[in-house]
Amino acid sequence: MATTRIIPLHAGKGRTVGKAISDIIDYVKNPEKTDHGRLITSYQCDSRVADAQFLLDKQTYAARTGRVRGKDDVIAYHLRQSFVPGEITPEEANRLGVELARRFTKGKHAFIVCTHIDKSHVHNHIIWNSTTLECDRKFRNFWGSTCAVHRLSDTICIENGYSIVEAPKRRGQSYNKWLGDAAKPSHKELLRQAIDRALAQKPASLEDLLRLLEQDGFTVHRRGKTISISAEGWGNNVRFDRLGDGYTLDDLLAVLSGQKEHTPRKQPAPQAAPPKVNLLVDIQAKLQAGKGAGYARWAKVFNLKQMAQTLNYLSEHGLLDYADLETKTTEATARYNKLSDQIKTAEKRMAEIAVLRTHIVNYAKTHETYVAYRKAGYSKKFRQEHEEEILLHQAAKEAFNELNVKKLPTVKELQTEYAQLLADKKTAYAEYRQARAAMRELLTVKNNVDRVLGFEAGKQIEKERDQKQNR
Repeated sequence: MATTRIIPLHAGKGRTVGKAISDIIDYVKNPEKTDHGRLITSYQCDSRVADAQFLLDKQTYAARTGRVRGKDDVIAYHLRQSFVPGEITPEEANRLGVELARRFTKGKHAFIVCTHIDKSHVHNHIIWNSTTLECDRKFRNFWGSTCAVHRLSDTICIENGYSIVEAPKRRGQSYNKWLGDAAKPSHKELLRQAIDRALAQKPASLEDLLRLLEQDGFTVHRRGKTISISAEGWGNNVRFDRLGDGYTLDDLLAVLSGQKEHTPRKQPAPQAAPPKVNLLVDIQAKLQAGKGAGYARWAKVFNLKQMAQTLNYLSEHGLLDYADLETKTTEATARYNKLSDQIKTAEKRMAEIAVLRTHIVNYAKTHETYVAYRKAGYSKKFRQEHEEEILLHQAAKEAFNELNVKKLPTVKELQTEYAQLLADKKTAYAEYRQARAAMRELLTVKNNVDRVLGFEAGKQIEKERDQKQNR
């Protein structure tokens, strides 16, 4: 399960904007917490100089819009996303953090995701620039953003098969509605049930029906042509026309005259989810670990139920032959791995495109400054005055060399390729989730069958050994 929290970041007293950004990014990039930087992913920025790029974007925003805020200006946003211990790998947590940040900011803000593994629970620190990539707007921390990011995080966790924090939400609904099926029936429902019982006795007229209701403990009220019903403890009377279809006065008169047949309202019964096949419990190992006789009794019943569900699964899917089960499991695993590799390849290329696009934009923005720096003979004074631009330009050139880019593509070409990769990834991900669920179920079933066959083989060996000793 994952929990989230958004924290707006301000410069604060005694700090410049650049120092404030640098402090928080240095903290989340701590090599000791991110496996020496391996668990750091950036979007539309270079993690090595993210603070300089964030600051340059803010300066560009101020120059373009003329809007300058005071000390209360939000310079960036910090989102923490924590996972339950032992449920997720650091690499997978980092991937979910990137997906959360990209979907929540709609890809309009540069961000950096750092996964910390120094605690018992894996958690992400996500920092995104308050200024958009176009440097013409800022992120608006809307009312209810905390709930929105929490829901989005839950959605992503569910999509990827991880647990979420499930807490009852009583706000906005009555206590009875929150109780659901455990709630007491409403006054209207009690009256509908009484009418069903009365009509089952075949009353000849409306007066006979009302008389049966009175015998059932209800009180009949007449006011002109309007008839209403109440019972002891009810605050208000209930009219027939408030009971819904089949129970209005016209409907009841039609039933009593034989023009239509009464159909009692049926409460929708909740459909139980199909039983899930779970792994068998190793009773002997649990007893050696200190479990008692009570646990052993429970485990035996549990194992019997799981084997029954395993046999049902084998029968329903036509896998009663072990060779067929083994082949099906191998095919499901291969399909899952193929889709997983396909998605990882697309994600890798998308990350490369995001980094390349960022560096191309930065290279173009800082080209004139770097040319002037070179003409100034690489002056130290000039570098101090334009340090952010020079760092971004140098980082862009280094990235081009690392990516072995000979000819720079246009930003439009990269955006087109990125959009196609994203569409292909979404299509593959739907198949990936289905393949993962099918593989997990087949592996569980096969593991149960293997254990039973192993137990039977062990029993046969013991039986043969006893027979030899008796001879």
